[in-house]
Amino acid sequence: MNQFRFFVAGIMAATCSFGSVNAQSQKPNVIYIYADDLGYGDLGAYGATRIKTPNTDRLAQEGLRFTNAHTTSGTCTPSRYGLLTGEYPWRKKGTGVLPGDANLIIPIDKATLPAVFRKSGYKTGVVGKWHLGLGEQGEKINWNRPIKKGPDAVGFDYSFIFPATGDRVPTIFLENQVVVGLEASDPIEVSYQEKIGNEPTGKENPELLKLNASPDHGHNNTIVNGIGRIGFTTGGKKARWADEEIGHVFTDKALAFIENNRQNPFFLYFSLNDIHVPRMPSTEFKGKSGLGLRGDAILQLDWTVGKVLDKLKELGIEKNTIVIFTSDNGPVLDDGYDDGAVTQLNGHNPRGPLRGGKGSAFEAGTRVPFLVRWPGIVKPGTVTDALVCQLDLLASFAGFFKQKLQPHDAPDSEDLFAAFTGKSRSGRQILVEQGGVIAIIKDGWKYIEPSSGPKTQKNGNENGRDPDPQLYNLLEDLGEQKNLATQHPERVKELAALLEKIRIQGQSTSRRSD
Repeated sequence: MNQFRFFVAGIMAATCSFGSVNAQSQKPNVIYIYADDLGYGDLGAYGATRIKTPNTDRLAQEGLRFTNAHTTSGTCTPSRYGLLTGEYPWRKKGTGVLPGDANLIIPIDKATLPAVFRKSGYKTGVVGKWHLGLGEQGEKINWNRPIKKGPDAVGFDYSFIFPATGDRVPTIFLENQVVVGLEASDPIEVSYQEKIGNEPTGKENPELLKLNASPDHGHNNTIVNGIGRIGFTTGGKKARWADEEIGHVFTDKALAFIENNRQNPFFLYFSLNDIHVPRMPSTEFKGKSGLGLRGDAILQLDWTVGKVLDKLKELGIEKNTIVIFTSDNGPVLDDGYDDGAVTQLNGHNPRGPLRGGKGSAFEAGTRVPFLVRWPGIVKPGTVTDALVCQLDLLASFAGFFKQKLQPHDAPDSEDLFAAFTGKSRSGRQILVEQGGVIAIIKDGWKYIEPSSGPKTQKNGNENGRDPDPQLYNLLEDLGEQKNLATQHPERVKELAALLEKIRIQGQSTSRRSD
């Protein structure tokens, strides 16, 4: 009888344990770490040998590494728009790279990625770069009072951000739509049309710069922390950041959000400043990479990932936390500042085997590192060539939570949760890429539509423009060196027609109303 009781007790304990694990897996924490301008070849896990990235490499060793994962665009604002809305950004006017005083471009009447999590009972937070606009459409932002519409309007419970990019004014932090450290006696003013105030500019006072800039990139306006910015600003001097502190400030805020919400499921969108220009990492990383300030910023980025992983382990929640690491677009070297990115490469290849880079329709514009770790669910050390896009995360998590999306929600997002967790090697059949021009991929074939204009951007990257159609077989020519358009005119015709159909339809998913 006693043996029987022990047997029954053991069965019950095992059942309870299984039930607990199963319950946990239904609402795992999710941390989405978004690097800025990181290339396919910038990490050790993707073949880099000239720089050490042990923490991101650890994610690959303990999780799933994607070789065919994409952003929605080759530049930052549209990629972020696609991630949060599940919609190709080229469908909506005004989703190009935004100035620092732009209004909110995310629709508030449709599903968003954070809103999907919030609907499932998650605490949602964003820490880091925003660059999706703030405030009501058509209204000039008043930085000296709480901003009415920001991350809170699209599904985030908590936010600690800067408005646009590190090279654009205003160079301030906002916590829950309020400027941090602002003094009422020193109000902020911002203009992207004309100079305001009497503060020195890079154009007028180059002798004050600690980081020289190329005038054709626009980094010659108001000087903040010895660096010329895009746009003019005055006031708010005590609220301005020092570039060297940004990485640490964002990391501290992200870790605090994790710790404060460890008892409940949370979603953290951790949008890093690194490795976007101006590359000015903390002193502890300067000169350590041997690849100039860009390489040093990669070291700081990798350190940040390590701090997040360590915090999860310290809190005992790493097994019930999905960590996703990726980048908003491909790499750029010369992006307007003299920071050694070009002259100190020392054999490092940021794009790996790919062609192009940031802003390009070639693969290096949108094909980026993508790593997923979920202990106990995702098999460690696995690699997949499934074709996935960041805009698919919205429909994938909505499907995981059994939420029904409306027909007008996330019109281009596909439920690929099985692919994102390594349970399936099947990804997308079709993907539209946005760089200097529009391209479409189907079954390994890539068509880039004809386009006139310069073939090279001011940052030095090829943009993919060509007056003639381009067709590449990515399965045999990943570097896009052989244009096969004249050999396969029927394939060109098929893909051009498919691209036009996707444009006209206004959506590429099959979701319909009942």
